[in-house]
Amino acid sequence: MSSRTIMAFDFGTKSIGSAIGQEITGTASPLKAFKAQDGTPNWDDIEKQIKEWNPDLIVVGLPTDLHGKELDTITPRAKKFANRLHGRFGKQVELHDERLSTAEARADLFEFGGYKALSKGNIDCQSAVVILESWFENQWS
Repeated sequence: MSSRTIMAFDFGTKSIGSAIGQEITGTASPLKAFKAQDGTPNWDDIEKQIKEWNPDLIVVGLPTDLHGKELDTITPRAKKFANRLHGRFGKQVELHDERLSTAEARADLFEFGGYKALSKGNIDCQSAVVILESWFENQWS
């Protein structure tokens, strides 16, 4: 098992959650949520985080419906975000199915912090954790 550091993003048009994890442990931790305007974040903020953590790989959640079919509006935008990450920072970027990640994130947050934990930023970052830990599981199966 590799000891790579992996960063994940949960793309959204208003907020983009992020998480960091270690491939060797298969665990992830939330980082921060970046405000976005119509899907465009402040790239300087993203750059600071990428420079701070220097991930070996970036995983971006790919929005699909429950059957795995791409969604007309948000899926192409998530792909564009992933392409921009690669183009701007020269990091390898992979897309990963994010089906039900938000629902799982809400349940996790509620379990540990009740309603107070269910802020938009917390949900987006926890969704990035769910996406990354799911990606880790897929690497081992």
